[in-house]
Amino acid sequence: PSVSLNLRIGGSALIDRKDGKQALAEIKKTGEYINKNNYSVVIFPEGTRSKTGKPKEFATNGLKMLYKFAPDSYFVPISINNSWKMNKFGAFPLGLGTNITLEIHEPLKVSEYSFDEIFEKTEQVIKKHIKQ
Repeated sequence: PSVSLNLRIGGSALIDRKDGKQALAEIKKTGEYINKNNYSVVIFPEGTRSKTGKPKEFATNGLKMLYKFAPDSYFVPISINNSWKMNKFGAFPLGLGTNITLEIHEPLKVSEYSFDEIFEKTEQVIKKHIKQ
């Protein structure tokens, strides 16, 4: 219950993955909020964790909304390696002892790029640093 409560009152963008219109409206609202308050937000453009470690295609719509409604922000690409191994057997048994690494890449100022440029740079640098 505490996770649900914290998500609701903690400023999270609660999206319904089955309702694209609702998700985009929520991400728009979050983009405006972070731009106004100089906050950070994390978005996973793959949508959900890969089951094999091979990166999935990046979805553009969520990033596009943040690009449009948080023009003062930065995109900070982060490559996360081996997180898929935690759930490779499903919810049980967990992949205990998995060495998960995060590699934080050079920030990209939104206002210095077109959306297509920043999207391509973000996707390329993340995928380049994923170890399989």
